[in-house]
Amino acid sequence: MDCIAGVPRKPWSLPFTAEPQEVAALRRIMRLHLGLWGLHGVVDAAQLCVSELASNVIRHVGAGTPATLVVSMSGPRLRIEVHDSDTRALPVLLDAGLDAESGRGMSLVSAVTDRWGVQLRADQKVTWCELPTGLPSAEGHSGGARVTRAEVFLSDYGCQHARPGLARERAVALVEEAAIDVVVDVLHWLRAHGHDADEALDRAQTRFDAETE
Repeated sequence: MDCIAGVPRKPWSLPFTAEPQEVAALRRIMRLHLGLWGLHGVVDAAQLCVSELASNVIRHVGAGTPATLVVSMSGPRLRIEVHDSDTRALPVLLDAGLDAESGRGMSLVSAVTDRWGVQLRADQKVTWCELPTGLPSAEGHSGGARVTRAEVFLSDYGCQHARPGLARERAVALVEEAAIDVVVDVLHWLRAHGHDADEALDRAQTRFDAETE
């Protein structure tokens, strides 16, 4: 898990009834969970996929059908599944025009995902898709190489104590203290080797400002 996030990306599922009014609720829940997972960059695409997969059940299986939304990480990809009990009504990718009133659902899903498919089980159908997140791993983050290197240092400065289940405020406080310890130790090292610690801080702040503009 990302020690700074404070929330593990564990798979979760949500039973729902395939009704038009449920789609908006599924979109809100998806936004909430992805926010907790730190995956803000894929929220819009994930909401579109949830809408289309749920609507596909409504259109082709029938309103009122019991279904389940399952969300997990598949390596660095976000995996979204919708389960229903009809193994006959299979979604297909249609070459629907921009003005078509139907048939565009899976085309839209295909356009924003890395891949999608249908898995048939003994008593249910699973329609799934996977979205690229840009993460290096399922437990990674989008902070780039600098953040990845920083976490290596933080793991030796108490960051591991920001464990799953710890209150987010406390987890953030522990990570902040660990980061301060890293900076202070580096400043001591610079001074011990005859370097100007204040100048190094000024240069670091200038570089940080330039990289985050």
